[in-house]
Amino acid sequence: MKLGINTYTYMWSIGFEGARPEKPMNALDILQKACDLGVKVLQLGPNLPLDHLEGGLERLRRAACAAGIELELGTRGLEPDHLRNQIARCEQLGANLLRTIPELNGQTPTLAEIRACLADVVPLLESRGIRLALENGKIPAQYLASVVEQVGSASVGVVLDTANSLAIHEGWKYVAEILAPHTMCLHLKEVVMKRVWHMMGFICEGRPTGQGQLDIPWLLKTCRQSRRDFNVILELWPPEQETLEETIRLEQSWAVESVAFMRQYISE
Repeated sequence: MKLGINTYTYMWSIGFEGARPEKPMNALDILQKACDLGVKVLQLGPNLPLDHLEGGLERLRRAACAAGIELELGTRGLEPDHLRNQIARCEQLGANLLRTIPELNGQTPTLAEIRACLADVVPLLESRGIRLALENGKIPAQYLASVVEQVGSASVGVVLDTANSLAIHEGWKYVAEILAPHTMCLHLKEVVMKRVWHMMGFICEGRPTGQGQLDIPWLLKTCRQSRRDFNVILELWPPEQETLEETIRLEQSWAVESVAFMRQYISE
């Protein structure tokens, strides 16, 4: 188990539609952040396209190798042709884990569709030594665990995210207990749930790791039930501040705080 960051640790610093910083961080900038923080894993997600990276994927692979940082790749979608392209990209980067959001044409697929897509790519995954991890959040945890078990390949598992399943009204402990045995990657995302002032509804808001409502010792102990080796990737949901610059400063400081907090649990 190693500690890492990903491109969702720095969403505001990278930018997205409606929030574009003057100097958005690129993949090499994020890699430098990983070096500065002393973490050993960097997971690259679809919020930071790599197609126009100066020097290409080879430059990024060499830089990560020189820094002793393990790369993982993130995408979204289950279309077999798309997954085959992403597996090839993993090979270019030297990454052995591919994380994806289970979607087909932007929609949540049926379990039968998921099984069919996975059956198409499992032989390639197994022959290339690359693991495919499906992230929770759109599919109930019981269904996600069931489809992984039905596929029956050591090359297919899940990314356990501690906040995503709130969108389908499933709590993080319930999801962790079900998905822990299949976990190939843990997205540690700290949040608090609090009532609005009129008591009719809740707000879900991010916090630095260790300052929210997660029971991190319990979570790590539970995830150690996994039959797969997994890394812990810190993700952040900093609330928007008055200016984008202030929000980015908050995000940057939360990353430092969160890594420092997790060092009591993960030394690598």
